[in-house]
Amino acid sequence: MMHEVTLQEPIKRGEETVTKVTLTKPRAGAMRGLAITDLLRMEVAAISTLLPRITMPSLSAAEVAELDPADLMAFSEEVVGFFMTTAQAEAAGIL
Repeated sequence: MMHEVTLQEPIKRGEETVTKVTLTKPRAGAMRGLAITDLLRMEVAAISTLLPRITMPSLSAAEVAELDPADLMAFSEEVVGFFMTTAQAEAAGIL
């Protein structure tokens, strides 16, 4: 499962500008060292650790630290959505 986020504030990488980032559903290995409860509470430190592991193009820790708060929230919402069952996502109007 993958979700795409359009950035409110694009990330500049030299001459390249990243405007969209795709998140892949994290597997257990991507969540190593993290508490699922921290991810579900959208703890900034946990989300910031996870994002470089599940983003395409891969965001660096420094890029994640400089994200616009609206973009961080968009990523956090997508991460939480990965923990929902299909029925829960449908009930929430996500699918």
